[in-house]
Amino acid sequence: LMNAAVAQGVEPARITQHCDSVSLCFSKGLGAPAGAVLAGRREFVAEAWRVRKLLGGGMRQAGVLAAAARVGLEHAAATLRRDHDNARRFAEGIEELNSPVCSVNLAAVETNIVMVSVRGGWPSPAELCEHLRAVSEEELAETGQAVSVLLFPWSAHTVRAVWHRDISARDTELAKNKLEFVARKCQE
Repeated sequence: LMNAAVAQGVEPARITQHCDSVSLCFSKGLGAPAGAVLAGRREFVAEAWRVRKLLGGGMRQAGVLAAAARVGLEHAAATLRRDHDNARRFAEGIEELNSPVCSVNLAAVETNIVMVSVRGGWPSPAELCEHLRAVSEEELAETGQAVSVLLFPWSAHTVRAVWHRDISARDTELAKNKLEFVARKCQE
């Protein structure tokens, strides 16, 4: 919700105005260690509260987590915009590679998520992710850096990359360089 609101330049209420209920996780993009909020009709929230208690949910001393969630909400626009910008730079780097190994649809990069298409039969998305995660002596010798990039094999032809508050512009640049190195090695 917050990523969509920032990407569209609107308040979250504009997106949710026709929803019966809304759940917002504070650890997804906002950087809190845990926590979520549920909004909806009074009866719905009361039933959710009852079921949560029935299943053993609840926390003592939740104020510390609530403070982290509040900081995340107060800085959401700037933090998420930075995440979106980093994701966009990564996607642009993939497009600039013009590699037969991978490509990206820049028009689809609107938030902090980049879906990378893996072309050809090799490497598979899982193999590409493994090569991006692994650090080799060859990489260290060629680039002077040992970088491990964690992406997720999303489907038979797609890898998913997601940015969050702990990934800097420098990290993004290193990830682009690593992908370039791996794509080149896969072509050899």
